[in-house]
Formats: sequence, C-alpha cells, structure tokens
Amino acid sequence: MKNPLPWLRLLMLWLAGVDLRVTLVAIPPLFPLIHRDLRLDETMVAMLLGLPVLLMASASILGSMLTTWLDARRAVMMGIAVVGLSSALRGVGPSLAMLFGMTLIMGMGVALFQPALPALVYQWTPEHIGLATAVYTNGLLAGEVMGAGLTTQALLPLAGSWQMSLALWGLFPLATLVLLWTLTGPLQRREILPRKQWWPDFRDPRTWRLGIIQSGTSLVFWGANTFFPDFLHRAGSTHLIAPTLVWLSAGQLLASLTVALMPGLLVGRTRPIQLAAVVTGAGLALFFVPHDWSRLLGAGVMGTFSALAFVLILAFPPLLAADSDEVHRLSAGMFTIGYSATFLLTLACGALWDRTGIAAAALAPIALGVLSLLIGPWGLNNVSHRI
Repeated sequence: MKNPLPWLRLLMLWLAGVDLRVTLVAIPPLFPLIHRDLRLDETMVAMLLGLPVLLMASASILGSMLTTWLDARRAVMMGIAVVGLSSALRGVGPSLAMLFGMTLIMGMGVALFQPALPALVYQWTPEHIGLATAVYTNGLLAGEVMGAGLTTQALLPLAGSWQMSLALWGLFPLATLVLLWTLTGPLQRREILPRKQWWPDFRDPRTWRLGIIQSGTSLVFWGANTFFPDFLHRAGSTHLIAPTLVWLSAGQLLASLTVALMPGLLVGRTRPIQLAAVVTGAGLALFFVPHDWSRLLGAGVMGTFSALAFVLILAFPPLLAADSDEVHRLSAGMFTIGYSATFLLTLACGALWDRTGIAAAALAPIALGVLSLLIGPWGLNNVSHRI
C-alpha cells in the first residue's frame, strides 16, 4: 500500500516546473517589439530562443555533476536562483549584448536544475513517480501558458516596455526559491545521492533512445514558439500570434492532466508516444490550412500531443534507473542529446528561411520532431510494471 501523497513536496515540484519555462516562453510574444528595437533577422530570432536550448544541452552534464556533489534539492535551488536573476537582468537596456548574454546564462540556470528534478522526484516521492512527474511537468506547461498568455496581455501594459516585462518575470523564480528554502528541509541522509559517477553513459542505447524522443518533443515545442509568431505575421495573421501560442501551451496542460489522472495506463509505455507523434503530425497539417480556426486548432493539437510525449519521456529515467545515482545521469544524457539536436536543427531552419524566403521552411523542425517521436521508442522497453 502506498504512503499518503506528500502534498507540500508536490506543490514545490510544481513551482519548480513553472520556473523551467515561464521566463523562456515570455520572449516569443515580444518578438515583433524586439524586431523593431533591435532589428533582428530570422537567424538571430532562432538564436535568441536557441541559446537557452544550447545551454540546456551543453550544461545538463554540469547539472548532473552538481546534483551528485550537492544534492537534488540544493541543485534545484541553485538553478532557480540563476534563472531568476538572469531573467531580471534581461530588462537592462535596450541592449543586444545584455539580452543575448543574460538569455545565455538563463539557459545555463535551467540546465543546472532540469536533470535534478527527476532525481528529486525519485527521492521525494519514490512511490508516486508517475504522478510526481506529471505534477512538475504540469507546472512546466503552466509556465508556458503563463509566459505565452500573460506577457503581452498583462505584463506589457503594466511594465510599459518589453525590457521591463522580461525583468518582472524574473521575480517568479526568486519567489519560488524563497518558498523552497523555507518550506522544505534538507534531504535526509538516506535521500542524499552517494558521490559516485555523474557523467552520462553515452554507450548505453537507452540514453540515445531517450534523447531522440526528447529531441522530438523539443523540436515541436521550440520550433513552434520560435517561428509561429513571424510565420503568422508574414501570412497577414498577426492577430493570431498571442492566441496561437496560448492554444499551443494550453493544449499541453491538458496532456499533463491526462497523465496525472491515468499514470498506470500511460506512464512507462512506448506505444502512446508513437500515437502522439501521428496526431502531432496531423496538427501540423491542420495548421497549414489558411483559416483562423484551423491555425488555432492545429496549434492546440500539436501542443497537446507533443506534451503528452514530453510528460511520458520525463518519467522514463526514474523508472529505468537501477538506483538513485543513475537517474540524473540518464536525464542529463537525454537532455544533452535532445537539446543539441533541437538547437542545431532549429537554427538551420531559421537560416534556410533567410536564404530562401520560404516561410514554411521554418516549420520543418516540427516535422522532424514528429519523425523523432516515431522512431525513438523502437527498442525501448516498457517499464509500466514499476508504476
């Protein structure tokens, strides 16, 4: 019989999940204003959202090391502190160097604590791994909805400029940091990881399969957030930018709630990921239909089913791991592979748009993401028996 749910720990995991995305996703709704003030081309736009993704790839191993040498709780708090401070400093300017520099550091902050969260799930809620993963992923997706929906609708009128809007978002992670520090105690001795290996095992086929699947979910999400705003602007549908990003993110919330309600049916299984790939591809096709309703519905479908795959893949490291030492190593390897592919392919597609002038070329990352979600699960064992 499972122990009662640790509600406070679940709440802290949810807030940490929000901090993984809310400051990152606040940028796409502001792209038209940033374009106007800093004169960015599409390659630079791709770099602006791609820089955090690059750091999430290259510094995830550092996050694994930090988790080993400190512990998962303190690694999460350190990463959140970096995210909050760097996001606030993005508001200094307008300065291209400050915007790109602080965005780079913010990506490093996310990379520091993203591999620690699955380890914290393993240590805080060992009997509720599927539910706890869905909870912190729901927070992550809620952060995407908040960043996409509230930036131009609420924060921009309040702040008066895109710079101050970005600065205000930095307060949310700092508030989470205070709550984590005051409401949760240090990990018990039995929960602290032994100081063993922290470098991911890139010879392990599981690491590559997880990385391919994770790249698929990231290509869909980051490809859409990077290029949807300018794609819609060029198509004469500027009025759809904010609602499309909201539909994209709101659909993701539905996915995380579905997993939270039915973890035994979905978590630890590969077939639902491949089904999600097929439906995500159908959503992309629907988005190309030049009507307002089809753009919004297509974005919602892509958001819902790519997020379903995202939630499911995040549960695999703690379920596949033989012990707590292996969780953050598997997670770091998965994020390194997945985000590296996402950064390189998204940047290449932005450059292709600049060279050819064909806006549809920028949506190629989404199609590649669908392909990754289809082929990645092949050969990966189901672990639903450990839920």
